[in-house]
Amino acid sequence: MQTQQNAIDWIITEDIIAYPLALEKMQARVEAIIRGEKNEAIWLLEHPPLYTAGTSAKSEDLIKPNQFDVFQTGRGGEYTYHGPGQRVIYVMLDLNKRGKDVRKFITELEGWIIDMLQELTISATTHPDRVGLWVDSQNVNAYSESKIAAIGVRLKKWISFHGISLNIDPDLSHFEGIVPCGISNHGVTSLQQLGHILTYPEVDMLLKQTCEKRFGLVQRASFESL
Repeated sequence: MQTQQNAIDWIITEDIIAYPLALEKMQARVEAIIRGEKNEAIWLLEHPPLYTAGTSAKSEDLIKPNQFDVFQTGRGGEYTYHGPGQRVIYVMLDLNKRGKDVRKFITELEGWIIDMLQELTISATTHPDRVGLWVDSQNVNAYSESKIAAIGVRLKKWISFHGISLNIDPDLSHFEGIVPCGISNHGVTSLQQLGHILTYPEVDMLLKQTCEKRFGLVQRASFESL
């Protein structure tokens, strides 16, 4: 497969990937980017049901500690859920050539998912006092607003890792085992709950199209390339 040196490797894994393996692969790719050996990369995958704890996680926000495996992680944020029906997007981009502005980078990640959802006529917003992306859910659940995507990143020598989780059609009851991102007075929703039935390839195509408008050209790469 021919590759372009400055393009972002776009990696899609169809198999469900265990969290420790994903972390190992992601950290190895970050080190390779630091050494200048590999391109930037965006990895789209799916995890088995699990909870992750960010650097700001509070023990009382883990309501059901025995429901799923819990992993401590170095990303920012609090508790999040990952599982089938959720598109996890690990973003390994080099901020050395993207301005070294963390706030701007997070805004660009948020804008990417906002753009993607807009393609489905879903209006998503951010809030200064709440992390993640939020949509009007008053017609689908008990909350006026619900989170549809979470964002949490970490940097090493200005290379990002971890990233975004977008709810396509997960079991929303699994979020009841935590206080998602420490926010208890709002809900969690998904594309399916909002009436949008999409396959992973359909979601991935929208993500790719909107990603390129913000971060530059992407090219397909294999899982083995990680």
